[in-house]
Amino acid sequence: MLRNILKIKSTFSKNQLSNIDYAFEIQRLRKEKNAVILAHVYQSADIQDLADFVGDSLDLSRKAANTNADTIVFCGVKFMAEVAKILSPSKEVLLPDLDAGCTLEQSCQPEEFKKFRNKYKNHLAITYINCSAEIKALSDIVVTSSNAKIIIDKIPKKQPIIFAPDKHLGSYLNKLTNRNMLLWDGTCIVHIQFSERELIGLKAQYPKALFAAHPECPESILKHADHVGSTSSLIKFISKSKNKEFIIGTEPNVIHQMRKNEPGKLFIEVPGADGNCSCNRCPYMALNTMEKIYLALKKSQPLIHLNANLISAAEKPLKRMLEMSGN
Repeated sequence: MLRNILKIKSTFSKNQLSNIDYAFEIQRLRKEKNAVILAHVYQSADIQDLADFVGDSLDLSRKAANTNADTIVFCGVKFMAEVAKILSPSKEVLLPDLDAGCTLEQSCQPEEFKKFRNKYKNHLAITYINCSAEIKALSDIVVTSSNAKIIIDKIPKKQPIIFAPDKHLGSYLNKLTNRNMLLWDGTCIVHIQFSERELIGLKAQYPKALFAAHPECPESILKHADHVGSTSSLIKFISKSKNKEFIIGTEPNVIHQMRKNEPGKLFIEVPGADGNCSCNRCPYMALNTMEKIYLALKKSQPLIHLNANLISAAEKPLKRMLEMSGN
């Protein structure tokens, strides 16, 4: 009997949620709680269209820090929400789904990284922003895919460097800067799925198309690219180009912004190895939904919690990045 009652209650609760106009309720709660909603460009189109700001992770956190909002709702993954908390420690930071992680973050755990650093004590530790707050706290400088080259070029050639956690971005930067950085063995689940064979087939099918790729892709993919850059760089490249056809080598939700900016242009996704899988879509980004954003605002959870010492330690390499990149 009790089981049947609970089942009825659960069904009723789900039906209640399904009848909610999430966009309307999110807008209402946003005003009520003085919240700002951030959406990474890898989020679904409905979430991007709802957000106050859409873009790259660091840029979003900096924009939120410059608002008078009491609450930040970060529609992205956990490390991004942590950066928002580091830059806005007095603000409440919500992540719609705490399970929204990142394979790069998961590949680089604090204890292992600490041992790695101790093994190469004369190395400067540069870490890609796609890592946990704990890894940032163990780093000398944090970089993004947009400013990494600028920062690395300012470091003396004789200074040995550890680069973590993305080995493909690190390898690309080694070639770009003529360095031999020691690379941590991490990869992005999205960018390692692209198939070179399928890409070559697409280039043959669309001979006029330019191929734009994110530097988290392996060298086998990047060597075919007409432009390599961060998501914001890819969007700018496409807007500035007079070309009408583009093959996109990153998480395909970014195409939503590209189409909004350039509705007359054609965008083609690079598929995975079997030619039709959706494995190039980030499963972690997909965990955030309109329902979860609504519930996060309504309940003021899940909250991002970072202690003051960790915030202070992780903020130092972030500040150094901003100083070195001139931002």
